[in-house]
Amino acid sequence: MKIVILDGHVLNPGDLSWDGFRALGEVTVYERTAPGDTVARIGDAPCVITNKVLITREVMDACPNLRYVGVLATGYNVVDIEEANRRGIIVTNIPAYSTPSVAQMAIALLLEVCLHVGAHSQSVHAGDWTACRDFSYWHYPLIELSGKTMGIIGFGSTGQATARVAQALGMRILVHTRTQRPELLTGDMRFAALDELLAQSDVVSLHCPLTAATQHLICEKTLTHIRRGAIVINTGRGPLVDDAAVRRALEDGTLSAYAADVLTVEPPREGNPLLGAPNCILTPHIAWAPLESRTRLMNTAVSNLRAYLEGTARNVVAGL
Repeated sequence: MKIVILDGHVLNPGDLSWDGFRALGEVTVYERTAPGDTVARIGDAPCVITNKVLITREVMDACPNLRYVGVLATGYNVVDIEEANRRGIIVTNIPAYSTPSVAQMAIALLLEVCLHVGAHSQSVHAGDWTACRDFSYWHYPLIELSGKTMGIIGFGSTGQATARVAQALGMRILVHTRTQRPELLTGDMRFAALDELLAQSDVVSLHCPLTAATQHLICEKTLTHIRRGAIVINTGRGPLVDDAAVRRALEDGTLSAYAADVLTVEPPREGNPLLGAPNCILTPHIAWAPLESRTRLMNTAVSNLRAYLEGTARNVVAGL
């Protein structure tokens, strides 16, 4: 059984093992695959593993032996799902593997906005504290979160995990979600309409999926409802926000800060409005990347393929 891994480097830059896949067949691992090389690299292999390499209808046309596509992510928009369904090509994904690490990143971004730990550390190493006439100093306003309100948009596993950490910091929680499940609410937490959440939240954290309804959820219109000086955290998907509108909101003080681990186009193109925006913290889509999280991803990807080969496919998003 030929197994081709098209873009393995980001998942496994050398600190994990491909042996789980090798136990299932003849494995070829490519660190990266340019679009023009996809067909040649798949060849006659029936099983393909991809992270961000597109598996389009044209790829399927050129690779008639293809029977299984394992996506190394939760999102599976890199595959033409409609065409996979039509052809009976099984497509699997990796659900919920990064819940703890993404919640951790959402809170890390928030704490960086509130305390500017990195900048203050650099200041100390640069000699500012040594030269200080007082026993203490700070270069930015410092924010205590206890007693403030976090609005969480999207209340799946990651939204719930983020809420629990925020509650531990003493925050009240407002939740806006498509499906309200009261049994998930704990402590000082309640559901709220979007406009109410925006108006009352000191911090808005985005955890909803990207759909036609949620694209540019934070935009010129919704920013007119947001509490002035609010902080927006985005560990969901870049297009949940209108980049240009967020920059304008940062410049005019509507938002006091925007912190995101995701962008509309990744890597960002030159001229992205958020690059160089004031009070804007950006990290290169690393919330999923701690070793523990990537280990869960790898193990689930292997289990998905093994289950398919045994005739009991799991985590299937297309092809049945």
